[in-house]
Amino acid sequence: MPESSRAERKTQRSLSPIWIVPLVAVLIGAWMIYDNLSKLGPSITLVMDNAEGIEAGKTLIKTRNVEVGRVEKVNLSDDLQHAVITARMSPQAEDMLNTETRFWVVKPRIGREGISGLNTVLSGAYIQLLPGNSKESLRRFQVLDQPPVAPPDAAGIRINLVSQVGNAISTGDPVTYQGYTVGRVEHSEFDAEKREMQLRLYIQAPYDSLVTTTTRFWTSGGIDMRLDSQGFRVKVGSLESLVGGGITFGVPENTPMGKKARANASYTLFADEESANEGSYDQYLEYVLLVDDTVRGLEPGAPVEYRGVRIGSVVSVPWQFTAPQPDSLSRFAIPVLIRIEPQRFDNELQTIDEDQWYARFERMFSHGMRASLKAGNLLTGALFVDLNFHKEVPAFEKMTFVQRRVFPTTSGSFAQIEQKVSNLLDKFNNLNIEPVVDNLNKTLASTEQTMEKINRIAASVDRLLADPATTELPANVNQTLRQLSHTLEGFAPDSQGYNELTRTLSRLEKLMADMQPVLRTLNDQPNALIFDRKPTQDPQPKAAR
Repeated sequence: MPESSRAERKTQRSLSPIWIVPLVAVLIGAWMIYDNLSKLGPSITLVMDNAEGIEAGKTLIKTRNVEVGRVEKVNLSDDLQHAVITARMSPQAEDMLNTETRFWVVKPRIGREGISGLNTVLSGAYIQLLPGNSKESLRRFQVLDQPPVAPPDAAGIRINLVSQVGNAISTGDPVTYQGYTVGRVEHSEFDAEKREMQLRLYIQAPYDSLVTTTTRFWTSGGIDMRLDSQGFRVKVGSLESLVGGGITFGVPENTPMGKKARANASYTLFADEESANEGSYDQYLEYVLLVDDTVRGLEPGAPVEYRGVRIGSVVSVPWQFTAPQPDSLSRFAIPVLIRIEPQRFDNELQTIDEDQWYARFERMFSHGMRASLKAGNLLTGALFVDLNFHKEVPAFEKMTFVQRRVFPTTSGSFAQIEQKVSNLLDKFNNLNIEPVVDNLNKTLASTEQTMEKINRIAASVDRLLADPATTELPANVNQTLRQLSHTLEGFAPDSQGYNELTRTLSRLEKLMADMQPVLRTLNDQPNALIFDRKPTQDPQPKAAR
């Protein structure tokens, strides 16, 4: 057989139709693998602190309640500090995965805003995806502990707050304006290196226009009770801030509104509204008071007033106590650092000429302006610094203390009262009260003797009242009165005795009428009973013829 025929037979055996079926199966399998791989979306890694409620192969990833992925694996990190979740996303979700994308677990939650996630009680927890708008893709994400306050592209403004005080502010706390909620705290973190609290706020539109360059932020703890030199004050916030706290803001009184704040602007978070208002006075003059009186009750933040108008604040009590003091003053005075804030006189004043203001106060010192401590609240004993003009004070002498100008002082009202009381007590001590005490003792002795006599008289009266004769005396008096009444009944108008008495009085009256001429005659001529009543002429002697 020729060699060509053998080759043709061999070729025909290698191209047998039976091999077509496996070849087609391989091609179909390859196509199916390609099709499945082409339909698979990207794989992502989610890191979270706790994988509670997450199950491999069951937990879904949703956005707007549409499934866009599924959890494939749940493992621990190499350092055993976190849970690492591997999830397979759908192809349509690939454009959503960027640096601004956020993930969080949707499960039943109870918070200040109420109860959320109840629909997951039966269906189980799922992971919510919030798409971002960044162009930079990302495949590893940190799962949030709480749902974000607002989407990254939400209308409004985001600002940053820095606080030096330990405020209990957390993510989700409300941001209010005049009691109305206008935003939320998006993020809160404590910077251990700088020792300050850093917060990020979101103010929703259209309330973002309320945030200006002159806006001040402070914490609202629900109830603010204060008892100080200015009296007793109580402020109550909203119910939500009462339960969990929050942040409020506003523009200080008599302060211009300022321009609208820019995005990501930074502000300071103050402890309360009063501190926020005080923080707006960033231009001031510093003075030191060298106080010879007690400073008990004087606290930092106490007002500095001029005739009842606040013009400054107390900064520190005491301040640099061990520093050497001027020789012209007491070496044991208490130094108090205060600030005079000229912006309180004019809120439009942005900058001040310190030299001009210092010169103005020196002129006032030469005219008798002095600082003294006065009681602002008698109940708590809180003090404040009062500035006023005084007569007959020592001349002003310019001096400094630790590179600060000294504000001249005078004794406060309490110190003056204390001095007067001390002088009064000294006068009492100098009084010679021994003679007064001796006279008082004699008076007490005489009083005791008098009391003894009174006691003896009282005892005699008691014996007299106890005598049986005394007890019978009322009966005898009643009997006598009855006899007298019986006797008087005999002189009644219709009785015989009364008629006889009337006739006797008539005869006596007639007798007296008859006796009246005789009595007149005797009154005119007492010797009428002896001589004739008619006068006779005296005999005239005559000579014999």
